[in-house]
Amino acid sequence: MKFSYRDTVKWHDTDANRCVRPARILTYMQEAANLQMAANSRNLDKLRDEEGLAFLLSRISIRIYGDLHAYDPFDSETWICEGHGAATTRCFRILREGETMAEGVSLWALMDIRAHRLVRASSFDHGFAGDEPLLLPELPVRFPVPAVADMEEVGERRIVYSDLDYNGHMNNTRYPDMLCDFTDGILSRRVVGLSMSFLHEATFGHTLKVYRADRGEEHLFRTVDANGTTCLEARMLTEPIKELQ
Repeated sequence: MKFSYRDTVKWHDTDANRCVRPARILTYMQEAANLQMAANSRNLDKLRDEEGLAFLLSRISIRIYGDLHAYDPFDSETWICEGHGAATTRCFRILREGETMAEGVSLWALMDIRAHRLVRASSFDHGFAGDEPLLLPELPVRFPVPAVADMEEVGERRIVYSDLDYNGHMNNTRYPDMLCDFTDGILSRRVVGLSMSFLHEATFGHTLKVYRADRGEEHLFRTVDANGTTCLEARMLTEPIKELQ
């Protein structure tokens, strides 16, 4: 069953080129998921506080087809698909006046935080039915990233208060902005695709080293903590902004 909500782009959601930042696209998508859960008596905060359960994003791919601008009205649509093992697939679509502006496919794990174990997707009742999966063949949720030795260290990123969510980790919606911050020439490019794989939490006060490998308009990233543990692997696709050519 699909769920959607309508909103309007805020001026502060846009970047130096007056386009909505990829991080805000991801936020619009996930807000739809949160609202769907709340509308079906599965409020995420209550789920954690009363049942000791938390959804953790494992992988996500987003394809951006067009730009949203300040004060554009949009609809954010989401639905779940049949789960397999511990993974639940959730899909997203952003529409402006009926035109698809972005789509996303994500994999989520449900964690029993009291028992410190994963919960099988089939054992959890969302309170609503699933729907057909969305396919993004050019942006698979699983993708190869080079080893650190084959990438360039492009900087460091400290995890601070403004990054955190209720779990005490860097919220996944913060990562697209971070990746853009470490992409050369980003002001003359637009992000058209982004895949992220979350392998380990990045916690308050920790500093991540950011590694990048470029293949034309394809940019591969890896973030590594002080212990040498990879926290994130990502693949970003960009294209030149035509108006600036």
